[in-house]
Amino acid sequence: MQTAVPIIYTPDPTLPVESATGRIGALIISMAALAVLITATLLPPSPTGVGTHQRMGFPACAWMATTGLPCPTCGMTTSFSHFVRGNWIASLYVQPMGFVLAMLTGIVFWAGLYIALTARPIHRQLRQLPMVWLIGAFMATGIAAWGWKIFIHLRGIDGWG
Repeated sequence: MQTAVPIIYTPDPTLPVESATGRIGALIISMAALAVLITATLLPPSPTGVGTHQRMGFPACAWMATTGLPCPTCGMTTSFSHFVRGNWIASLYVQPMGFVLAMLTGIVFWAGLYIALTARPIHRQLRQLPMVWLIGAFMATGIAAWGWKIFIHLRGIDGWG
């Protein structure tokens, strides 16, 4: 004898639709991510592995000037610049966290564009992720990437190209 599935386990047949405000917000976020990626395409990556940001008029890293060691964000712009050119190995090498953030920026661009065009709220799926573990893994990756950047800097091998 077959038993009926309780209604609580039956998925809602109506698909959620994002509001006009939500769609505009998603489009704005998508365009902001695209602006970051376009900016990275306009900046040739520094062969030293750091300093690409100086081509935008920003000063050199004060942390590195003071301590002789790279700061946690040293090499991020260079990493983004390699990433958008399809040189993912160089991007990962010069700053692993920069590679992760560049990839996430690309994902945010496409996800925001999808939400804006289709009105399907895919961001609600994020509630299913265990955020404590995700944030912990993200922080651990950032710390490990900084350690890698310090290691390659001290060995004098932090450039690419």
